[in-house]
Amino acid sequence: METIEISLPQMLDARERRAHHQLDLLYQYQKPLLCFTMNIAGPIKNSDLILRGFLTGVEDMKLQLKKNHAKILFEEIFQDPTGNEGYFVIDFDAFALKSLTCELEDFDELGRLYDMDVLLPPETNHPFGRKIDRQEIGLSGRHCLICERPAKECSSRRKHSIEELQTYTTDILSRILREREAKRISNFALRSLLYEVSVSPKPGLVDRFDCGSHKDMDFFTFLNSSSVLWPYFYQCVCLGQTHPKSHPLNELLPKLRIHGKQAENEMLLATDGINTHKGAIFTLGILCAAIGTQFPVDTSTVDTILESCAQITKNLIKDDYRDLTMQKATTVGQRLYLEYGITGVRGEITNGLPVVKTFGLPTLKKALDDGDGFDLAGAKTLLSILTHMVDTNMIARSDVKTAKEYQNDIRLQHKINIDLLHQLNQEFIEKNLSPGGSADLLAVCFLLYFLMH
Repeated sequence: METIEISLPQMLDARERRAHHQLDLLYQYQKPLLCFTMNIAGPIKNSDLILRGFLTGVEDMKLQLKKNHAKILFEEIFQDPTGNEGYFVIDFDAFALKSLTCELEDFDELGRLYDMDVLLPPETNHPFGRKIDRQEIGLSGRHCLICERPAKECSSRRKHSIEELQTYTTDILSRILREREAKRISNFALRSLLYEVSVSPKPGLVDRFDCGSHKDMDFFTFLNSSSVLWPYFYQCVCLGQTHPKSHPLNELLPKLRIHGKQAENEMLLATDGINTHKGAIFTLGILCAAIGTQFPVDTSTVDTILESCAQITKNLIKDDYRDLTMQKATTVGQRLYLEYGITGVRGEITNGLPVVKTFGLPTLKKALDDGDGFDLAGAKTLLSILTHMVDTNMIARSDVKTAKEYQNDIRLQHKINIDLLHQLNQEFIEKNLSPGGSADLLAVCFLLYFLMH
């Protein structure tokens, strides 16, 4: 958005237009009118940052109304250089509505930038309607953004410079909006873990029905593990948000790995030493950081997020496997890399998760659009991922030949349904197979789906 300095005559014209529009709506509906603008000092009244703050306020306000069963009869939003304006006709007691808006204005620092007026319809003593004051519901006047003195006092005395108010406003908007977005993304990441383990049935994997091929863990083990990982996801998002735009993204990886090790320790404490989410900590941590680099994420696409994943892990395989020999290899993944060149999830993420982009996410979206529900849609997505990537967990529990045979067999199935899933589950359990790498990418698909919807 282009930022434009607004003159005093333009602001006065906007104020007059707003008053006329308010009166029109009050006469038309004869109901309380909520008029929402932002308290923005200085000649610049709108920008991308200010608009995001305003739209966040609209979300806050609608949630507040919904919680209190207040019905919106009419709404209209204008995004003008003279400022953002929201008009909402509400079927609700006007004084109770004023209390709800004051709660939002006083809730946090961002709320202090909200200006939510509640206007009463015209009546005999007030033919043009009137605004309800805070004092009428027993509240004091609003406080100054900077010094906590009464706002009217500081304004009339010009106690703070325009520059000081602008700096403070920008800080509030930037900081609070980043915090809110980081929390939202972290919530999605945690939800994706819970959805992944909840999808049932899943061949060879822990779900709500059974433990699959895993004798040392169950559904509740995964809940215990998931419950301690939200702070880690939040840290990863914040690392991405605060990473300097001029620095290469692969500088993030060492920092992410430090937090990842700490998250693994938290997981092991929660599960009594059982590895439930090591792979997901790796993939989702990188994804959360990649999403964080896109702040504000509402302007991003799946493609740009996945490209950021690739940039963060640009040198991952080269650095991890530089001096690797068969004598030094301690994991199945390392041995498979040396023997077959198989890179597993490392290779996927350094290439921008192509199996997620091309197969997993489209499968999930189509299945949900078709009305499958999250169980069947998740299972279809899991099998789509499994048939289009080399899952080193499958090979670790069998061999390359067996893993490829199951990939081919599943790929030939024309219809994925519950009966087939139960059949595959029994076969996987009998052969001790578990597509754990594919399950981690199912969680990635869920996170991206939640983010984009």
